[in-house]
Amino acid sequence: MSFSLKTLRKWSRILHRDVGFFFIGTTLIYAISGIALNHMSDWNPNYSVELRNFTTTLNLEKGNYTKDNILLLLDKIDSRKNYKSHYYPNNSTLKIFLKGGSSIAVNILNGKGTAEYLKKRPLIFETNYLHYNPNRIWTWFSDIFAGALILFVITSFFITKGKKGIIGRGGIYMLLGIIIPILFLLFYM
Repeated sequence: MSFSLKTLRKWSRILHRDVGFFFIGTTLIYAISGIALNHMSDWNPNYSVELRNFTTTLNLEKGNYTKDNILLLLDKIDSRKNYKSHYYPNNSTLKIFLKGGSSIAVNILNGKGTAEYLKKRPLIFETNYLHYNPNRIWTWFSDIFAGALILFVITSFFITKGKKGIIGRGGIYMLLGIIIPILFLLFYM
């Protein structure tokens, strides 16, 4: 059996197509989370934050009944079941931590407070979780995906021939795709 350029093109198309279909979900995961993580300075990509202001007349100063009064406060603005812990970062502020990452800050001198509720962003939270490589199994899978991306590069050289392929328009696009990151590094590093 002889190996020809025609055979190479045929197998490049098959591998590019089939491996590409297999990794469609993974590609979307990394694309969506990549966009979200690129803009971390503009927003919190994992959580939306809701603030609720309130005022209380409960005595929340340090003392024997502090936790009881905190639970009474939670009955009014949240739920006592969500209580995790509390502390005083300074002489005038009480910080209450709730389950799920939410928190409450109260000025114990004037009773004014703010509840900060965190809510996971659907789909984006999960894609970011996977983007951060949460465990060894996912790391191996994402390494295989990275190998597939290298395979896509190599097979793309042989899929299209002629003026639309690597010796024509495709080659120009390839060079631009290499030059742009190099120019970025030269100007911004």
